[in-house]
Order: sequence, then C-alpha cells, then structure tokens
Amino acid sequence: MSFDLVVIGDANPDVMLGPVREVAFGQRERLVEQGRLVLGGSAAIMACGAARLGLRVAFVGRVGDDPAGAFVRRELAARGVDVGHLVRDPRLPTALTAVLAAGDGDRAVLTSPGCLAATGPDDVPPRLLAAARHVHAASFFLMPRLARSLAEVFERARAHGATTSLDTNDDPADRWDIPGRDPLLKVTDVLLPNATEARALSGCDQLTDAAASLARSGPTVVVKDGERGALLCGGDQLLTTPPVPVDAVDAVGAGDSFDAGFVAARLRGLDLRASLAVAAACGALSTRAHGGTAAQATWAEACAAADLEGVR
Repeated sequence: MSFDLVVIGDANPDVMLGPVREVAFGQRERLVEQGRLVLGGSAAIMACGAARLGLRVAFVGRVGDDPAGAFVRRELAARGVDVGHLVRDPRLPTALTAVLAAGDGDRAVLTSPGCLAATGPDDVPPRLLAAARHVHAASFFLMPRLARSLAEVFERARAHGATTSLDTNDDPADRWDIPGRDPLLKVTDVLLPNATEARALSGCDQLTDAAASLARSGPTVVVKDGERGALLCGGDQLLTTPPVPVDAVDAVGAGDSFDAGFVAARLRGLDLRASLAVAAACGALSTRAHGGTAAQATWAEACAAADLEGVR
C-alpha cells in the first residue's frame, strides 16, 4: 500500500482572533490581544494529526491558485502530508476562515467557502483509492458536489480493501440533510460526530440513543463529548472513555485530532476500547497550544496519555 490514509476534504488558512468581547459594526474598530494565521480545515487538521502519529497520509481536495492556496500546500507538506493530489482551482479562490474566540472556550466561525463547493468525485483519483488502507472524509456539508457522490467514492475504496470514516462536521445551513444517507452510512465503517452533531443527525436528544440510532445504519459511531470524554456504539458494544486532563489553551481542531487518533489506533491493530482511549488523548493533547496542529500528539505521547502500557 502506498498510503495508510487518504483524507478527502477541506483545507484553508484560519485567521484566529481573540478574545473577542464585542464586534461593532458602523465601521468601528476593536482591538484583541491575539491574532494568528494557522492551517485550518477539518480534513487538513486530521491529516496532519495522522501524519504526526506516524501514518503515511495523502490529501485530496481543492485550493485556489493564490497565496492562500500556496500557504495551505506548504503547511500540509511541512507536516509530512502528501499534497500531490491537492488540486489548484484556476478560477475559484481558496476557502478562508475567521475564528473569533470568546475567551470562555466558545467561538464563532466565519467561512468563505471559495473553491470547496467545486470539490467533486473527479478530484479523487481511483489509483489513490486503490493505494490506501483507509479513506477519511470531512466537512461533508461544505462540499455538496462531493457529498452527493461520497457513497460511490467509499464503495470504490472498500472494493480495494480499504476501510472508511466520515466526520460530517457542522452544517452551516442547519438542515442536517445527508443526500443518500442510508447508502452512505452503509459504506462508512466509522462515523465520527461530536455530541451536538450526533443529536442533529439522528434527531435524538439523549446521546446514547443518538449514537445507537446512527449505528443501526451500519457504521461504528464514535462520539466526541468534550469534557465528558467520548462514547462508542457499534454492533452490540457501547463503550465510554473519560476525558484526558490537560491544561487547555485552544480547542480548535481537537475533534479532528481525535479522529486522527482513532483511525491511527485502528490501523495499528488496537481494539475499539484502546482506540477510543487513544482518540480521546489525541483530542485533549491538541489543545495545549493555539491552532489545530501546533500541539498534536506523537504516537508515544498519545499512548502514554491513554495509559496504554506496552503499546508501540
């Protein structure tokens, strides 16, 4: 296999500002203590986290033929992610996101999608799917062309022996309508929502009910639940893991690092319980610095934080 992991999805610069106490229109200016330009996008952060954990990772997606796209390409490559299949869109700009941190752990996210909406199944080379052990897709609702064909992409990957995972992330339209939902979930081995997303996707208020409802369509459902840890529902198993204590600085991208940890653990042969613990450790450890990639865990760090003795 050429790659352990192929990640399909969004990659963009994040402009992080905060703490933001007031936003004033009327052409008024306000000052904040901190501002950073970092690599963003759920898929991009997940890919970097997986590479940091030692996986051979390739990225599939779109950026514009512009300075923002060059920044994304450079940042991914610097973290060991193969960008040979990251398309340069000649017409549309790279997506851009502004993250406004409130200072109490909450944040607002403003995204200009740029070329993300043009991302489609033709951007995913069949030979790359044939060369992967696992295929992960993220930010489902930001890429409607790809979303409509993602089940076929996953089917092709599985036909070559790969496993699959999906993190839908938030739906900016708040509709939570997955085109061809049942066919897609049937070819998704692992679904990785956070608690809010699991409830919205399932229509269930109680989290274990939400996970069980989604799992009935086929995937193992792994739910990120912040300070309450995480839970897993699949087949006849319902597993939970507690949060990993850490002095958190910034939670941006923590869920994507969680995804990377779970996938890496499964590809290394760990069982579901141990993989859930590694994922929780990776999500927690990523919050030690600002931005989604600055503090991502190594495999040794993740296993130590998950209290897995003897795992290499």
